[in-house]
Amino acid sequence: MGLPSVSVPVKEDRATLACRSSLTGKRKGIRALLPFIGPAFIASIAYMDPGNFATNIQGGAEFGYKLLWVVVMASAMATLIQYMSAKLGIATGRNLPELCRQYFPKWLSIGLWIISEFAAMATDLAEFLGATLGLYLLFHIPLIIGTFLTGITTYLILMLERFGFRPLERFITALVLVIGAAYLVETILSRPSASQILFHSIVPWMGNSNALLLAVGVIGATVMPHVVYLHSGLTQNRVTPNDDLEKHLINRFSRIEVLMALSLAGIINMAMMYMAASVFFNTGHTTIASIPTAYETLRPLLGSAAAGVFLVSLLASGFSSSAVGTMAGQVIMQGFVGFKIPLWVRRVVTMLPTFIIVLLGVNPTETLVISQVLLSIALPAPILTLIYFTRKKDIMGSLVNKPATTFFSSAIAIMILLLNIALIYSSLGGSI
Repeated sequence: MGLPSVSVPVKEDRATLACRSSLTGKRKGIRALLPFIGPAFIASIAYMDPGNFATNIQGGAEFGYKLLWVVVMASAMATLIQYMSAKLGIATGRNLPELCRQYFPKWLSIGLWIISEFAAMATDLAEFLGATLGLYLLFHIPLIIGTFLTGITTYLILMLERFGFRPLERFITALVLVIGAAYLVETILSRPSASQILFHSIVPWMGNSNALLLAVGVIGATVMPHVVYLHSGLTQNRVTPNDDLEKHLINRFSRIEVLMALSLAGIINMAMMYMAASVFFNTGHTTIASIPTAYETLRPLLGSAAAGVFLVSLLASGFSSSAVGTMAGQVIMQGFVGFKIPLWVRRVVTMLPTFIIVLLGVNPTETLVISQVLLSIALPAPILTLIYFTRKKDIMGSLVNKPATTFFSSAIAIMILLLNIALIYSSLGGSI
């Protein structure tokens, strides 16, 4: 009982001292950056969660390489948004939900909280289903039992935070690297067309309303509302700057880390889609619309090793992203409404939708795709509030947005709104 209470301050002091050494110039080069590695990698796991598996595999199987440009665009959007969120925490020492509660009318703050909680539940649904499917396919564990095991595993991951922020950051970062290694193997085995990847990563294409649905789903699966809130919470108290110079130094390290983590996440998302395009679309398996079907089809096409690697990456994604989702839920609730529930209570409550889906026998992958569309619809709220605060000099000080940052982030918000309007119009029978 006494050990954690002793080790927490020791570990956090070491981490803080390492950051201070970088700020004072005692650490140079890559060693100066290392103490600041963590927050963006935790946030990045949400950009390669099971919802990404579902939308990217379905998009690649049905449309080949043609929707890769959507992945590239969404990844660029995510990088800018996450950088702004991290900067907000560094500049203000507060997270985005806390600032909403402080500056907005109570009714608006409560409304944003409700929208955010729905988004967090949609996120948890995707993450729980992904990990549960991975356990079922890899170890033949029944879905309902797999849901329990996923909940227990993610709770244990979150318990690492008792020993300071660094162990949890390192563990999540390690899982990100596992997913990256898995898709490096999948790329080697699937042998995608480099010319097709390059062409369709640059040239936009939107063939029909189903492609539009998947495009919005890809954006919803890539730019995640809950980590827009979370990232500001991860940086707000990690190391306290003594002056504006230190704020700028911390922000510079953070910017490099965001570029590293989100670039890796973008490459992994592209790999998910071009692997599906190469293996499924090119062999005539264009109706692959579920993760179990993708797994069963991979085995005869690429062998059991490739299928096993695919499931290992799915498990790593499901467990880690579920833990990150719970962290985000705590930041959202505490920031918007000022109270916090025990971690195990939030874990149990957010498991309920997954239990219902499993018990009703609803197609898990279809549910994953729809959940990502719902996330995309919820996305403008955190982006618009983030833009509002980061453009105000009285709040951000010397780290206030440059005009170009505000312009491009506003363009992202408008683009997401237009895509959602087009999706609703198409769903009501309109022709795109």
